[in-house]
Amino acid sequence: MLEVNDLHKAYGHHHVLRGVSLAVQPGTIHGLIGANGAGKTTLLNCLYGLESDFSGTVRDTGSGRLVRETTGLVPYEPYFYPRITGREYVEFCLQARQRPVPDLRGWNEVLELPLDQYATEYSAGMKKKLALLAALVQDFAYLILDEPFNGLDLEANMLLKELLKRLRHRGTGILLTSHILGTLTEVADEATVLVGGLVQHRYQAAEFGTLEADLLAALHGEKLGQLHKLL
Repeated sequence: MLEVNDLHKAYGHHHVLRGVSLAVQPGTIHGLIGANGAGKTTLLNCLYGLESDFSGTVRDTGSGRLVRETTGLVPYEPYFYPRITGREYVEFCLQARQRPVPDLRGWNEVLELPLDQYATEYSAGMKKKLALLAALVQDFAYLILDEPFNGLDLEANMLLKELLKRLRHRGTGILLTSHILGTLTEVADEATVLVGGLVQHRYQAAEFGTLEADLLAALHGEKLGQLHKLL
């Protein structure tokens, strides 16, 4: 499993993460929820090794290998070099890990990307699907997905939900963030709520019915009181 234990991260005097712990089991989908600035992306970067100046531990307890060796990352805003096609981007990602480049046609029948077009010309949703494709063809044991539904239309959103469910059934462990609570709770088995860099609460799927109300109270308690006066 992917394990984060007592993670602390600060930028100068600004503490972004304050003792965060969570675990992602194989064959499960773990949602990470929080407002902007809660520390979600920083946590993902620490877990994946893109941040190094933190305290606490991150590890793959099953293999003992570095997390980034067993885990694929789809960032919130994937970066693409200018004048590189979608196909070349996928090939670059695989070659960087010294992995053979497979036939992409099967996956691309699902994702429907213009792989011979420059990636910088893609729409936001297409860019997200291209980054996802580069992770999927590497058959990782775990995936970290930062706002994977961002920029997707209804059709692609539905397809991604089905894809995540099938990856879970196959045994892939998935950690994902999403601002779309309804979408996240449809696919996740459990969720961790971050507020101000702290774990506010953990929910199992059976408890998701109270998640939105609890989160609204935690983030907007004073505003709810004012709304009660106004309405």
